[in-house]
Amino acid sequence: MKIIYFDCQSGISGDMVLGALIDLGVPVKFLNDVLRSFLQEVFIDVEQVNRCGFSAMLAKVHAPHEHVHRHLSDILELVNNSSISEQSKENVTGVFRLIAEAESFVHGVDLEEVHFHEVGAADSIADIVGGVVGIEYLGVGKIYASEIPTGCGTIKIAHGQCNVPAPATAELLRGIPIAASNVPFELTTPTGAALMKYFVNQFGTVPAMIVDSIGTGAGSRDLKEQANILRIFSGRLLEGKPDLLSAAEQLPNHVCEKQGAIHNHKSQRRDAQADIFAAPKTASTETVWVLETNIDDSTGEVIGHCIDCLWNASPLDVWTTGIQMKKQRPGIMLSVLCRTDQVHEFENILFKETTTIGVRRRAVERTVLRREVCKMKTIYGNIDAKRLFLPDGTEKVSPEFESAKKLAKEKNVPVQEILKNIVKLF
Repeated sequence: MKIIYFDCQSGISGDMVLGALIDLGVPVKFLNDVLRSFLQEVFIDVEQVNRCGFSAMLAKVHAPHEHVHRHLSDILELVNNSSISEQSKENVTGVFRLIAEAESFVHGVDLEEVHFHEVGAADSIADIVGGVVGIEYLGVGKIYASEIPTGCGTIKIAHGQCNVPAPATAELLRGIPIAASNVPFELTTPTGAALMKYFVNQFGTVPAMIVDSIGTGAGSRDLKEQANILRIFSGRLLEGKPDLLSAAEQLPNHVCEKQGAIHNHKSQRRDAQADIFAAPKTASTETVWVLETNIDDSTGEVIGHCIDCLWNASPLDVWTTGIQMKKQRPGIMLSVLCRTDQVHEFENILFKETTTIGVRRRAVERTVLRREVCKMKTIYGNIDAKRLFLPDGTEKVSPEFESAKKLAKEKNVPVQEILKNIVKLF
């Protein structure tokens, strides 16, 4: 299966994606023909540049200077009036919707009221449209990416000075693994974050693959600390090899079709994109791994110690099941649920801390509800809670038991007394 892998060593932005895609072979003429159907005076050209000794393709978007703050409806009108395919329109709309949802959440306004500042400018529209159709042009079956650094320091945006990452970028990166970075600049922009959130299936290290070609895109700034480049590896997955990558909780899987850019999100994003002003999607799918081993020759103390070691490594879940093994010996099946970049670590723990000589593993898909951290007020004080959004549009709130237990200890009352005396949610 053909795949691409985004190596985001210096973050990601729309122009870096364009440069890397063009370096991979996406024709500039093709991109410019697409852009002309959106905004007549916008076009891309490219220049080979050097970033800390590495050759890279710098994509430059030429656009008229605008004083326009477009709303989401304005963007949708541009999309609907363009000449791109229906699938491409769906994907461009999906990326802009993610940005609109982030802006809506950050500023506390309805989607209809969101107006784009930097992202609504012609050059940013070109970055997103070019990135979408360029990714689709490659006709890949699955998309991977590394952890994403954001940089540090402060930047000036339309709403004033703020810390890196900017609020909308931070919201877009929710659920995506972020790499540490001390580079004092904005490395990841909202356009780059939105493209990754929409298209990437899994985040982590490079999967087991055969690399056929590499495209290198340059950032506009030449950093002193490191090469300001984005690399896209294009190639094929090695058959029979698990792709040991962590799956971001909020990200969709894609069914890809050939030619003309067809990443079919219909099976997983239909709900969110059927109506552009509908409520944000309340659930997402991800691929995780189940590791299992059967044990009939260890003591309870050894199994308990192994379970402690497993929990210390931050799995998604650990459990045991009573089973009957050969020669009628009672035993247990010890199971671990983990992200795919943790598979080897948990296998090593099982081999090291138990008597097992074999560990089974299988990839499974799960559905995860969207959630938010919130607070609950009780007559004794506040406790932490989670607000969960169900697929039917309803919500439920789950108090954090450890927070309730801590407050109960402070007030010297039973924990049930705390949970029974919740006044309101905020």
